[in-house]
Amino acid sequence: MTKHIINHIKKRPEDEQRPYCAAISGVTGIILNLLLCAAKFVIGALTGAVSITADAINNLSDATVNVVTVVGARLAKKPGDREHPFGHGRAEYISALIVSLSIFLMSFELAKSAIIKIIRPEGVRFSAVYVAVLVAAICVKLFMAYLNGRLFEVSDNLNLKAVMKDSLNDCFATLATIIALVLSGIFGIKRVDGIIGLAVAVFVFLSGVSVFRDIFGALIGEAPSKELSDRIEEIILDNELILGVHDLIVHNYGPGKIIASAHAEVPADVDLVTIHGVIDLAEKKILGELGIDICIHIDPVATFDSELEKYKTLTEIIVGDYNSDFTFHDFRIRESGNKKELSFDVVIPFEKDSNKEEIAEDLKRLYKEKLPEVELKINVEHSYTEQ
Repeated sequence: MTKHIINHIKKRPEDEQRPYCAAISGVTGIILNLLLCAAKFVIGALTGAVSITADAINNLSDATVNVVTVVGARLAKKPGDREHPFGHGRAEYISALIVSLSIFLMSFELAKSAIIKIIRPEGVRFSAVYVAVLVAAICVKLFMAYLNGRLFEVSDNLNLKAVMKDSLNDCFATLATIIALVLSGIFGIKRVDGIIGLAVAVFVFLSGVSVFRDIFGALIGEAPSKELSDRIEEIILDNELILGVHDLIVHNYGPGKIIASAHAEVPADVDLVTIHGVIDLAEKKILGELGIDICIHIDPVATFDSELEKYKTLTEIIVGDYNSDFTFHDFRIRESGNKKELSFDVVIPFEKDSNKEEIAEDLKRLYKEKLPEVELKINVEHSYTEQ
């Protein structure tokens, strides 16, 4: 069945696959979660097991989450407008955040019920029929987890990844309620229902933390993958007139809307029209292959300048000896009165953030020792991509 659904989705136009995946996940989840909720409420009332009733409440909240998933996908699909020129793609991240918060809420409610059950333990009524229904519920949730996992592979929709994890959590929660039902109903261990319920609450909370971290990173903005940044630089450097690339910045405004910028080093003695044509081709190739709208800034570099190359080589030695993880770019040399003025940007790892001024002063001191005739202007910065 899942294979048929996936094949049907892949036959649709590419721009329709993402919202269609969310719709299938949402509608399927709403129907199945409401059925599971009703069944567990009945069993919880008949057995008196708080863990089963809490599990029913969890299924009801899951149905609400499925509604959020569908609404979030529809909002994310809206095109850009005057107020939101980059589109509404981040609405998908917000809806996924709501999913993670619902997981936290479920864990707190489950923990509260479990603690009450531990303090005031009550016996539960056991029945093989109840156990069979709960086992069937686990099978349903496993199907939902598998379906959402496959839909996530097709769409890369973080909502579906969160729903997949939540479905797996439900399997563990329901399995725990079965164990509690057996131990309490058959062996008369009254507090086991509450103890297992509390353990499940902790497990669900930790899972919520994992989902939250995945979503929060995308929502507040994170560095592009090394594979993506490397491919962008590879495309830009594909022409021999491009000598180097630096200051690559990638802004993710949600699925299908990525804006980027970069600096490309080009020979200073090549005419501007030729360089513009090369840059234009690179921008179009990146847009066509990666779907990224990029603006590339031109940095003219003097070539065949023996004096500049001499100082650049010395700078490589000084910076490399100071810290082999540091790199530099935008290397310039100019006359300033009777002195030469060198300027360049030093790129450092993020863990060195608090030492920017100290690093700049250290490098200036090293230059003074080796090249007293040189005035130095250094800008210490971070890269916006993974190193």
